[in-house]
Amino acid sequence: MNDPAFFGYGSLVNLDTHDYADPRPAKLHGWRREWRHTDLRDLAFLSVRQDADSVIAGVAAKVPGGDWSSLDLRETGYRRHDVTDQLSVDGHRAVTAVYQVDPTYGVPPEPQGILLSYLDVVVQGFYRLYGASGVSDFFATTDGWQAPIIDDRAEPRYPRHRILSAEERSLVDRHLMQVGAC
Repeated sequence: MNDPAFFGYGSLVNLDTHDYADPRPAKLHGWRREWRHTDLRDLAFLSVRQDADSVIAGVAAKVPGGDWSSLDLRETGYRRHDVTDQLSVDGHRAVTAVYQVDPTYGVPPEPQGILLSYLDVVVQGFYRLYGASGVSDFFATTDGWQAPIIDDRAEPRYPRHRILSAEERSLVDRHLMQVGAC
């Protein structure tokens, strides 16, 4: 990996949502996923926060020529952080960034909703890249499941939504029940 890379831990794990080169399974040390509520919008963002005891799975892919502009646009509301020293991917090393919701954004008094069409895309990506155990790991290494789940499957609001198989839908629904999400 000579080009710089990003570490994706949510929708970017679903390789059908982008065409970045050379995607590879990767682990990010010292970070944990969370549903982050902000005053920017009425929906929760999937984000990360530093946590020395945590390791999360995801995907690393190249950013050709270091041109971050289109990825920065996709990740509006997030800030890039250099995580080169915290990433493990196939023994290769490249300048790597992770996107985190800007911590300066205000937090509303009540948890905001999580779009099911967005979560479906994330889980589908983890299932395809890591199998059922990867989906279980995603739910176990993500905080904030007390937020309400907004079931928009019939009319998806997430712009990169995907159609799930019955097995994939069942995985999402079963894990949501296990974490007590409503």
